[in-house]
Amino acid sequence: MTVIEPERHAGTPSVLNVVMQEKSLGAAADLDHALELLAMAKAGRIGPTLRLYRPEPTVAFGQRDAKLQGFEAAAQACRRLGFEPLVRKAGGRAAAYHRGTLVVDHIEPAADAIAAVKTRFGLFGGLLAGALQSAGVDAAVGEIPGEYCPGEFSVHGVDPADSGHRIKLIGTAQRVVAGAWLFSSVIVVEDSGPIRNVLTESYAALGLDWDPATAGAANDLVPGVTVDAVEQAVIAAYAVHSRLEFG
Repeated sequence: MTVIEPERHAGTPSVLNVVMQEKSLGAAADLDHALELLAMAKAGRIGPTLRLYRPEPTVAFGQRDAKLQGFEAAAQACRRLGFEPLVRKAGGRAAAYHRGTLVVDHIEPAADAIAAVKTRFGLFGGLLAGALQSAGVDAAVGEIPGEYCPGEFSVHGVDPADSGHRIKLIGTAQRVVAGAWLFSSVIVVEDSGPIRNVLTESYAALGLDWDPATAGAANDLVPGVTVDAVEQAVIAAYAVHSRLEFG
């Protein structure tokens, strides 16, 4: 077991178990496994855990999306384009991801899990934006006009050739239960074309407005950036705040 000794900061776990999931369990099983880990944290069977993996092509719809008249047409469009349509437990609108993205699930037991919901959005948005910055991307936290699955704490990147052009790079969602919380982040690193295409068709079917120019990947802004590089940057960012154990 490898241990990274970090600088300690108040309010962060002293030890964080890191699970590097080498293979996807399947689109639905990957989402379900995050909830299984949340239940284990609630039951006291695991401590603070960080799970990183590359998902199969998936469009994760929000609960509100599934109630719209065009949902079935959107789901059919996803399947036609090679993406599995699923409805996630957390909030927000449809988000797409594939093997060119990195999913980061952070799970922790907590006596009062609801207390710091908004604080966590800001904390992890800043941490992940910093990770992208260390990988060479001009990243910042904040919603951009017209983005898909809009959120106050989305992480976006700035085009070095056009400072007025910003693209969403990370979407975050949170699931809170009595006794534990799950904070999930999707970082789009490579191959943005299929993601842009499936979101365009899905949002059209749902009747939702958005600007496709806001969908992109880190390597659209900094050519050569890879999922591996971003994964290492995320781990390094966490190591500043927590003692990481890989097992």
